[in-house]
Amino acid sequence: MKILIINGSPKGKKSNTFKLTESFISGISEKTETECEEIIVKDKNIGNCIGCFGCWNKTPGTCVLKDDMKEVLDRILWADIVIWSFGLYYFNVPGRLKTLIDRQLPLALPFMVSESESGGHPMRFDMSGKRHVIISTCGFYTAKGNYGSVTAMFDHFLGENNYETIFCGQGELFRVEELHSRTDEYLSYVKQAGQEFITEGISQQTRDSLNELLFSRETFEAMADASWGVSKETGEKEDDTFIFTKQMASVYNKSSYNGKDIVLEMCYSDENKSYQIILKKDGFEILKENFLSPTTKIITPFTVWKDIAAGKISGSGAMMKKLYRVEGNFDIMLNWEKYFGSGNVKQKSEKNTSDKNNSSTNMIIMLIPWIAFWIAASIDSYAGSLITIGICALTSLFFFRFRKTIYDVISSSAVIGFSAMALLLPDAVKFIIPGSYLAFGLMWSVSCLSRIPLTAWYSMKSYNGESAFENPLFMRTNRILTLAWGVLYIITSVWTFFLMGTPLSPFLSIINNIIPVLMGFFTKWFQNWYPAHYASK
Repeated sequence: MKILIINGSPKGKKSNTFKLTESFISGISEKTETECEEIIVKDKNIGNCIGCFGCWNKTPGTCVLKDDMKEVLDRILWADIVIWSFGLYYFNVPGRLKTLIDRQLPLALPFMVSESESGGHPMRFDMSGKRHVIISTCGFYTAKGNYGSVTAMFDHFLGENNYETIFCGQGELFRVEELHSRTDEYLSYVKQAGQEFITEGISQQTRDSLNELLFSRETFEAMADASWGVSKETGEKEDDTFIFTKQMASVYNKSSYNGKDIVLEMCYSDENKSYQIILKKDGFEILKENFLSPTTKIITPFTVWKDIAAGKISGSGAMMKKLYRVEGNFDIMLNWEKYFGSGNVKQKSEKNTSDKNNSSTNMIIMLIPWIAFWIAASIDSYAGSLITIGICALTSLFFFRFRKTIYDVISSSAVIGFSAMALLLPDAVKFIIPGSYLAFGLMWSVSCLSRIPLTAWYSMKSYNGESAFENPLFMRTNRILTLAWGVLYIITSVWTFFLMGTPLSPFLSIINNIIPVLMGFFTKWFQNWYPAHYASK
């Protein structure tokens, strides 16, 4: 497939639109073999059409001007797909690209045709199999209503509905590294459009994704205003740290408001600058002075926080290296994406709902077989073991809704094994039950040696799914917790062994089954306390 890119942006390859064009072509290339050429209009010597019509009556099909336009026309005739890539300039194509479009006259014959209501000219060459795509970004919050003159022009020389379009508002955001998670998400839809374009055509679902705003109008316009780096009140240049803080605050998601204002203080230690971002129900406010008591205070070098925002280093990784510290309430750090997430809120919400319904894990399912065995087998080893085996079978039904982990499989298999031993060796139950506690404790302890400790599998759902596994502080917290659970149950196996058959035996089952409940409360507390404790150092 021969593809010609006509890059009409005065910025050339640095164009925001060109990022979309590259993604679109990469999608095509995944579906078919391609031969791609690019014409960067700004680098070509293309003079203005002088309206002499020499290409019609003196040198038919050849322009009298001797410049680079002949190469352009040859490439247009060569291509199977022509992609017109440009940013919107004053509601139309950039001037140099308009000159190139004017100079296409040699491709047409002078004769009048009646097919078009407004008149037209037939093509000199067979263009019937050629496909055209227009890809463009603009600086408004939406593309809607801003491309009327562009489509009117292309309708005339390509034919109405004879070309594909990808028009994207908020184009300047594609150069902002700090917003890469959202812009990368959009580029993935453009790539998907390329894959579909070359096969069965762009689907409505993909079109809907392409038409979604990168950010709400309010958020985009706040970011756009902040990006100029001048004060609205004075017109004076603002400090880079303040510009950055204002842009960060611009992506505040008001739907995360929990009924109480949050005062986030940013202290840039290398610049000796501090600002407070007040997160309110109806938006945000930034203070340069007269500070309030902060809810959360981040002390960081400005360069470090910029690198974190740009995705050059991870926030959790920088914290583990002690590149910055946090004082006060740690909740905003644990839920940063909720407050300042740069992704499509609607689509993320739908994805999170889907993940919760179809692939979230549940520790209670893993614990049920063990608890059932410890209670039932202690009361009656034979009947209790049968009941436990039945419960193990029933727990498998939960996995139609919840995701099964390796520890769910190990637990069911181990408990069925201990139940079978209790059925076959009823006199050995005083060894089997303590042995089950020991096995349970070893399962937790040994998992600490694996890349992902046991508790991490069950707590990840509260921390952005499996992406939490890349968070070193999350992993350290869960490794400590997993070891604590393991040691506790190894010790439990010891006192269970020595207390079974003693006067304390009736209370043993109660004590041993209260422990998981208490440990659950401890786990919940520790998951919040430890990261905050570590971050404050």
